[in-house]
Amino acid sequence: MINELEIEIVGVEADFVAIHGLLVEAFAGMEGRIDPPSSLRDLTPKDLAQKAHEHGCLTARIGGELVGCAFIEDRNPALYIEKLAVRADNQRQGIGRALIEAAVMVGQSLGRKMLRLQTRIELTENHDAFAALGFRRTRKTRHPGFDRPTSVTMEKRL
Repeated sequence: MINELEIEIVGVEADFVAIHGLLVEAFAGMEGRIDPPSSLRDLTPKDLAQKAHEHGCLTARIGGELVGCAFIEDRNPALYIEKLAVRADNQRQGIGRALIEAAVMVGQSLGRKMLRLQTRIELTENHDAFAALGFRRTRKTRHPGFDRPTSVTMEKRL
């Protein structure tokens, strides 16, 4: 099935209702696990379209069906990745890896030195998954109003 995978950079013409739905489904498992809650709670499909227009969005499709996405933003010297998601029944098929590989190509084309992302402290399985993709932990950060770390920043050299 991975042979049929298509990754593309999409613009405002994309179906952001579907992308939003994919994110909501993929992030549902974080409810009650992370504090503060994901910023996705406050984002609408229109907000995602704006984010894609201003920065970029990668989508993954199999047979035309949306199975994954990742938003990217040029934050020199890094290409920042956020809201990376793969549909639950398509996980462990290499789709996340393919999205990261596409982000590597974008970062290299922009002359960036690294990919950077953040994942929540509580989501240790994400730390491990990103480490397996070549990311390393570089620091811990906290959201405003918190006296403890809430996120881990991870980077991958290009």
